[in-house]
Amino acid sequence: MSVGSAKVCGVDELVERVDDQDRVLGMVVSRRQVVQEGWLHRVAVTVCRDERGRILVHRRPEQVSRFPGLYEVQVGGAAHVGESYEQAAARELAEELGIRTLPRLLFTFINRSGLSPHWLGVHEAVVADTVVPDPDEVAWHGWLTEPELRSALLKWHFTPDSHEAFSWYVAFRTARS
Repeated sequence: MSVGSAKVCGVDELVERVDDQDRVLGMVVSRRQVVQEGWLHRVAVTVCRDERGRILVHRRPEQVSRFPGLYEVQVGGAAHVGESYEQAAARELAEELGIRTLPRLLFTFINRSGLSPHWLGVHEAVVADTVVPDPDEVAWHGWLTEPELRSALLKWHFTPDSHEAFSWYVAFRTARS
């Protein structure tokens, strides 16, 4: 989650407010302000799978401002001004994991868990199992099968978004099969 080369802790991200139908309201505000005020904005995340179907799980570093030390099922962050969900997801994959790909948008929903309500665009990408994470963004990562991940979700401390997004993701995949 960075702006250019400056990390969020030093420079706050600019985002667009959206309404309950995910329409841009034309108001550019800081991410800090939308969180404080509870305004809707867009966040893009990607569930990364490898060729064997395992899901990438990572732990956030202790020094980050949002959810330090917690695990996540997805990689992502806020959509910047003018970015589509897909563009934001691709940018976040490049910043956090060094992966250059355009993930596939699966669905969006209003996520009310976490720091504040937001529209969450959930993507999927099949990536090589050798990723090179940015240590400022990822303290640890590993690949888990779905049964291993279900078990980990009950035992490890995950971000609220991880639980919500993974539930929707599983429901989406089940409905499509």
